[in-house]
Amino acid sequence: MPRPDPFFPVPDDEELPSNLRSLFAKATEKLGFVPNVFRAYAYRPERFSAWFAHYLPLHEPTENLSTADREMIAVVVSHVNRCTYCLVSHGHDLRVALDDVVTADHIAFNWRTADLDERQRAICAYVDKLTATPAEMSRDDLEGLAAVGLSREEIWDVVELASMYAFTNRLALATGMQPNREYHVLARGQQ
Repeated sequence: MPRPDPFFPVPDDEELPSNLRSLFAKATEKLGFVPNVFRAYAYRPERFSAWFAHYLPLHEPTENLSTADREMIAVVVSHVNRCTYCLVSHGHDLRVALDDVVTADHIAFNWRTADLDERQRAICAYVDKLTATPAEMSRDDLEGLAAVGLSREEIWDVVELASMYAFTNRLALATGMQPNREYHVLARGQQ
């Protein structure tokens, strides 16, 4: 598939630092393509490297905050912000993490109608509120996450993940980033 015609020029792969070339190769090996977000962020390679170094540890599952929970956060934030790129790409990641296309799609379209447990529902409500009305957040919102079993460290991860996705949504929206076509069909096997 041809690269999109971005406002900010995307460097050729051979112009990138070796760590980003390696990341592109790993993405191609795992997914079969380089995500457009990687190509767009590569406009400023040093900042992309810093962003990715921040991104990776936030996606490490913990006892009460799974990979699926972390992708659910990305999807809910992206839904509130109406970020097509992140909804499509993290919708794929959520389908994979849940191994459930129907629930993943329900979360992406309207988490309130999804078959979620109390903990998942509390996480979604928190990140929805933080994204839509951040000035209305209070200690009660944090305590609501603790009440469903999240540790302080996991609550911090929820806050940081929601905040990071608000940032990446804005970059994707501001630059007109489009999801790779492949994301639309991956992990949509018969269920």
